[in-house]
Amino acid sequence: MPIINLHHSPVEPDVKRPPPLPAVSLVTDNDNFQIDLNATPPDNTLLAGEDLDKLLTTQVIPWRRFGQRLVYATGKAEVIAPKLPEGIRHANFVAADPELIRQYITANLTKTRLEAAHSLCPEQYSCRNFQTNPFRPSILLGLLFTATTLAAFPDVWLSGLLVWVMAANLATTLLRFTALLSWRKDNALPYWLPAKSTRISAHRQKPKVTLLVPLFKEESVLPSLIATLENLEYPRELLEVKFLLEEVDMQTADAMSRLFIPEFIQCITVPKDWLQTKPKAMNYALPYCIGDIIGIYDAEDRPDPDQILKVVDHFLAAPANVACVQGYLDFYNSRSNWISRCFTIEYATWFRVILKGIQNIGLPIPLGGTTVFFRRTILEEIGGWDAHNVTEDADLGMRLARLGYRCEMVNTTTWEEANNQPVAWVRQRSRWLKGFAMTWTTHMRDPARLFRDLGLTGFISFQVILLGGLSAFLAAPIFWALWLAHFSIPVIPIDDIPSVLWWIFAIIMISGQLVMLTAISLATMHKHLRHLTPYILALPFYWPLGMLAAYKAMAELFVAPFYWDKTFHGRNDED
Repeated sequence: MPIINLHHSPVEPDVKRPPPLPAVSLVTDNDNFQIDLNATPPDNTLLAGEDLDKLLTTQVIPWRRFGQRLVYATGKAEVIAPKLPEGIRHANFVAADPELIRQYITANLTKTRLEAAHSLCPEQYSCRNFQTNPFRPSILLGLLFTATTLAAFPDVWLSGLLVWVMAANLATTLLRFTALLSWRKDNALPYWLPAKSTRISAHRQKPKVTLLVPLFKEESVLPSLIATLENLEYPRELLEVKFLLEEVDMQTADAMSRLFIPEFIQCITVPKDWLQTKPKAMNYALPYCIGDIIGIYDAEDRPDPDQILKVVDHFLAAPANVACVQGYLDFYNSRSNWISRCFTIEYATWFRVILKGIQNIGLPIPLGGTTVFFRRTILEEIGGWDAHNVTEDADLGMRLARLGYRCEMVNTTTWEEANNQPVAWVRQRSRWLKGFAMTWTTHMRDPARLFRDLGLTGFISFQVILLGGLSAFLAAPIFWALWLAHFSIPVIPIDDIPSVLWWIFAIIMISGQLVMLTAISLATMHKHLRHLTPYILALPFYWPLGMLAAYKAMAELFVAPFYWDKTFHGRNDED
């Protein structure tokens, strides 16, 4: 291999020289000169604009620049000369240890992909610049104004809050009622079908599918997770699973080292970083995926065995603008306690009735964090996930809608573990509500553009979906105070409220409860959910947990907007 004499390399005149670099070290290996990359590492500035994946394959890296001459280090005896960068006229090659070259490229590739994972989502749709300082003068002045006017005009504030509560509940009720009108009953769940119908995928070429499974402290559920993935009915040569393991999570890595991992499952280690979120991990892993369809599962998930086949069939039959399909989520430990029962009722109502009805209307839907599948080309086109959003799923559903794409529900179920401990439930729900608030704030930076993107009905549903639940939970103390005042317990001055507002409030609240009860009844009509019917009466004792979560979410929005409150799995009994 030709070795350039670095001390006598011609340097063209009037060319700006690079900054001084360490003296060159040469080592001898079988009478061939090699540079020592440990002693004289490459100039990192030369990697700008280089395709690091290609460098990893060719084992050729730019090492030093001398004017218009570039020196490459290579670990191969035969080298295909790369295309010279602009401003470079001559190239020479020196030998180096192939393993050191691989380590160098891998380290820079890791750094580059980690940086890209942070900013993959376009800035205009990302919450990464979200800043809420509770001690800003404007916020402090606002709090002072609120306290002063509340003390001076309590009746005005009370009437205003009542109007806000009524408007929020009326909008939510109308959305649910519209969803009910468009709702259609599903066929029975897959494992009750007497026979499987012929699939579209049986007659057309099946696409490759990649499943991303983010893991963090999930050692207790690894065996059941691997067993579940092995039961998926999809050709192994077309299926790959990526376990996304955080570098700091030594417990899961140690547990995984003691298990047999099938060949179609690979592990990607996400480097340690100040931002540790699920969407950042998925952004980091996306370039390593080969699938035409990208799916997401959580560690505790147990999808129906034929789920991937159903998803593929749906994509093959759907128009090109259907970017995402989402399955139903249900719980395998719904009988554990009253919280798990209420949680199951809530999820069934949301996924099987409300979301399905909203989809039939053609309105944007917030996605779930699992059992969602994307056309890879579209996912990459829109910038993947917002790495900083703690409900990246809801954000992505709205972003797809803004860009003209559709998300649809598919009749398949993934069984999860219901979070049935009060403190853990509040922590999980507070993260969701905080993410909804962040998503609303981010997309509402430019309300006029959001209105143009979604249209009138889409814009209204965006407001209702993201703010409806949060408003209802935050307003819970007002509801209770009004009911106590109605029974002559003077918590608030009910006499200061105009009677017409009181009657409108009562009508809206009663109508809302009737609509919600209808949706719950439709959701629990499925055979595997009928045992939950008596526990519908326990829901009034379940919703106060949501109030605690909402106030926790609002506090974190100011002090820890990007904090990911981890939900731990494998701690609850199964049915």
